Amino acid sequence: MMITGIAALSLVIWLYLLLFRGGYWLSAVRDDTVSDAPLAKPHIVAVIPARNEADNIADSLGSLLAQDYVGRFSIILVDDNSEDATAAIAERLAREAPKVPLTVLRGTPLPEAWTGKLWAVKQGIAAASNHAPDFLLLTDADIVYEPQVVSWLASHAVAGRYVLTSLMAKLRCETFAERAFIPAFIYFFEMLYPFRWVNNPHKKLAAAAGGCMLVKADALARAGGIEVIRDALIDDCTLGKVMKDQGPIWLGLTSRVHSIRPSVGIGDIHAMVSRSAYAQLRYSPLLLALTILGMALTYWVAPLAAIFGDGPVRWLGLGTWALMAVTFWPTLRFYGLSALWGLVLPAIATAYMAFTISSALQHILGRGGRWKGRNQARMHNAGMKKVS
Repeated sequence: MMITGIAALSLVIWLYLLLFRGGYWLSAVRDDTVSDAPLAKPHIVAVIPARNEADNIADSLGSLLAQDYVGRFSIILVDDNSEDATAAIAERLAREAPKVPLTVLRGTPLPEAWTGKLWAVKQGIAAASNHAPDFLLLTDADIVYEPQVVSWLASHAVAGRYVLTSLMAKLRCETFAERAFIPAFIYFFEMLYPFRWVNNPHKKLAAAAGGCMLVKADALARAGGIEVIRDALIDDCTLGKVMKDQGPIWLGLTSRVHSIRPSVGIGDIHAMVSRSAYAQLRYSPLLLALTILGMALTYWVAPLAAIFGDGPVRWLGLGTWALMAVTFWPTLRFYGLSALWGLVLPAIATAYMAFTISSALQHILGRGGRWKGRNQARMHNAGMKKVS
């Protein structure tokens, strides 16, 4: 009787997710589903923090330099103490850029209580403020834009009076590890932050995608500037919350903005997820335990019941497992993958659970938030902050 009840509870969870979680699983909030807005041409400055991005920076900057935006547009790249040719490549492009002004700044040493990325962003925004832009395009050095994107962002932001307009870049999905884990990463993100709820001004839920964020400059200043999130590992969603307090925000999927950063193996996926997973749980052992319990109930019960159960338990397990797979299909289709990947969602979720546990262990060992050679997580247990 208890086993049947647990299997039924798992089914109820998936019915809730299917029917009452903002339709997250449909992947329907996209830039290509939004009606065209009247052409707008506010003054925009793109700010790009870059650390050891020699492999990506030429393509990323090249795509911004090739934008067909008719308004005033310029780019500031902040080299975050790179140990490779990032700055040299950017400076060469700056000399060759025929139309779009490109400034390359050499970043100053990282101070206490800042993450490296946000300190670089801070310096870029300070330089941009000299030009009094209407909007700041905060983007990453591995992001490539199709030529019409900045124009679309500007028009959409002005028409909707959005203080933050963000596009979830389409992540690279070529290797086995990428096919196994990247669509699920987007799926889980949308489950945590249903885009319809994020975009609803009457709901408190807020989020953003850090690869592409068009921010109203005066609204960010009213919020206290980028300083208010200076130590945030999940800087995009934290900024989303800050900006939603200032006005409406919008977040959606896109096929016109791409991340070209490769995740060749599972180790690369692990590094990406474990960097901030424990921060998502507010560094709480209790929340970690509850998350593990919740994921086990959500993702393990159905396949276990389907394989090892009998009678009603097996049918409940099969039905729930099928429902689970169905909710994953739209994301898989968005990435051009077979619907059969939906059947292994429980295994993928288990791997993400392991990445989250690893994230907590890294934090305990003082290696939390490690990215490009720096540990950036706050040392909560010691009652102090550590940024290196």
